[in-house]
Amino acid sequence: MSKIDLSITIVLYHNYEDVKKAIETIEKYTNKNINKKIYLVDNGRENVEEKDFNTFKKFFKMYEDIEYIDAKSNLGFGKGHNLVLDKINSKYHAIVNPDIILKEDSFSKIIKYMDKNEDVGMVIPKMIDETGEMKKVYREEVTIHDMFIRMFCSKWFPKRMGKITLQSKDYTKEFQVPFGQGSFLVIRTKLFKELKGFDDRFFMYMEDADLCKRVNQISKLMYIPDTEVIHKWEKGSHKNRELFMYHIQSMIKYFVKWSKS
Repeated sequence: MSKIDLSITIVLYHNYEDVKKAIETIEKYTNKNINKKIYLVDNGRENVEEKDFNTFKKFFKMYEDIEYIDAKSNLGFGKGHNLVLDKINSKYHAIVNPDIILKEDSFSKIIKYMDKNEDVGMVIPKMIDETGEMKKVYREEVTIHDMFIRMFCSKWFPKRMGKITLQSKDYTKEFQVPFGQGSFLVIRTKLFKELKGFDDRFFMYMEDADLCKRVNQISKLMYIPDTEVIHKWEKGSHKNRELFMYHIQSMIKYFVKWSKS
């Protein structure tokens, strides 16, 4: 297995069009001198019509640096990303959501920053939506009280919500982040392996908060303003009862886990 600069995982579930856009922009903007490998972990292949999958397969086969992995079932977010732990042999590893769109060579800028700052274990860049508005994906460390406010009555506590989402920070400068939402994170591969990836007891939600907490215990998760990444984030658990229940279950697991630490 040859050493590469950057490995990337995208865990997908029926969202082929989003994934195509993500891949197209990664391939378009990433410097060709970066030796990279993209892993597509498909959590929903068994529910997709053959013609739709074949169209998608024809698309990703155009790129030599893509490896497709059929997870055989819906493993969830963290466990899906963990499928590549034994495969990756890179310096840096990127955790990328299917609904991410690059608008510039973000990976080169992040790698340059991490090469210069060896005490930084993981990076989250400036995240914006499709209109250019900054996303509130940088947060204080999770508490039961704050999660209740954010999920059920955020409009009644705007000042507290501002504190939870680090609105007083100067986003023109780098700073350490207690919890960065896991749609686009770049971590040192050695650290990712040392932590054994995500805690796959979390099927969906809170696995990113857990990973960030573990990274910050032995290294640093840093926000950097050097590059912008578009995230279409639709807050699925706010609209779907089943996803909402996954969120609640994961919150319980998270607080039980860390109350014992």
